Amino acid sequence: MKHPSARPLPDASPDCRPPRRRRKEARPSELTAAALALFVEKGFAATRLEDIAARAGVSKGTLYLYFESKEALFKTVIEEGMVAALAAAEQRLSDFQGSAAELLQQLLFGWWEQIGRTPMAGVTKLIACESSNFPEVAQYYHDRVRSRGRALLRTTLQRGVGSGEFRPVDLETTIDVIMAPLLMLAIARFSPGFCSLGTTPESYLQTHFELLVNGLRRSSGALAKPPTGDRQ
Repeated sequence: MKHPSARPLPDASPDCRPPRRRRKEARPSELTAAALALFVEKGFAATRLEDIAARAGVSKGTLYLYFESKEALFKTVIEEGMVAALAAAEQRLSDFQGSAAELLQQLLFGWWEQIGRTPMAGVTKLIACESSNFPEVAQYYHDRVRSRGRALLRTTLQRGVGSGEFRPVDLETTIDVIMAPLLMLAIARFSPGFCSLGTTPESYLQTHFELLVNGLRRSSGALAKPPTGDRQ
């Protein structure tokens, strides 16, 4: 005889189990990964939202649940990739106790590991080619990525000059000189017919770093002091 308070056990039959569902929170990351791949392959202008949805294996309606436009999707791609890497670099700079040269080396090679060697490097080429047609997207990239990257280099140079490790330099021009080869390296990855390095990215970066540091140090010969002073 069953106890009055006893409840029937749930049916353990597989046919009665609720259908398995994909985690809802996994969808946005799938969409941003698909968007990045297509932005790099086809460019921003040529990429359609329906193409992104198809690459991610969802409907266009599902995409609109998370992103209201292609521009919003692009901004999320930037936030998840480049901005996250910059935030890590900013933390590294804040905690760093070594020399300015060592910090500069970590920033250059850290950029390569977290951005340059990843699909995110393709965004550099995209911005270079399409910024004039999409000024809002270009401005977002400038504010969230380029400005913060320049600030990291500016602080590193100021540390070196302040400690006497580096000679006084025009900071903004020096930042341009530091960044230009990095941009070329990123573009070369996605434009093999346009430019070829002829060496490995690691060797390219190491040579770039050595030239920079030797040029920045006070002991770099005739350039170590301003022209009006006595030369070492």
